[in-house]
Amino acid sequence: MTTKIRLEKLTAADFPVYFNLVGDEDVMAMITERVIPLEEAKSDYEKRMLENQFHSDFGHFKIMEEKSDNFIGVGKLEIEAPDSDRAELGYMLLPKYWGKGIAGEVARQLIEVARKHGFITKLFAIIDPKNIPSRKILINNGFVSKEFADFDGLPGEVLELVIRN
Repeated sequence: MTTKIRLEKLTAADFPVYFNLVGDEDVMAMITERVIPLEEAKSDYEKRMLENQFHSDFGHFKIMEEKSDNFIGVGKLEIEAPDSDRAELGYMLLPKYWGKGIAGEVARQLIEVARKHGFITKLFAIIDPKNIPSRKILINNGFVSKEFADFDGLPGEVLELVIRN
């Protein structure tokens, strides 16, 4: 049985749980291959807070366990500007929540949000090519592999989901 979750927009008060997440070696192994130090995490988080202002339904979300209010991780449906026609989907979960179907549920919920907005034509996700579980989640949700590229010196696979033409 999948843990029931809810997504809530990250706020300034959520920085401690975000920092705990990006400071976890296991979480970051397939994202940046390193933990994020405090000052860099603060700077990144300030950017997340600005991006959260573009649209009420897009940005960065904390993933919460519905029954207990436990923090599970962070999801994103990120647009680069208020007039973007595509959004990036992503998620990071604390290791104790891996393998429980939560990332798949986060992906489904975020895809549903994107489908509700006529201005979004495509979603994309960037994963480490070695991250087979994330690749499987995205493929199962209709994403297709578009390219392999270098992102800040790290290998990445870009997957895409066309919402509307």
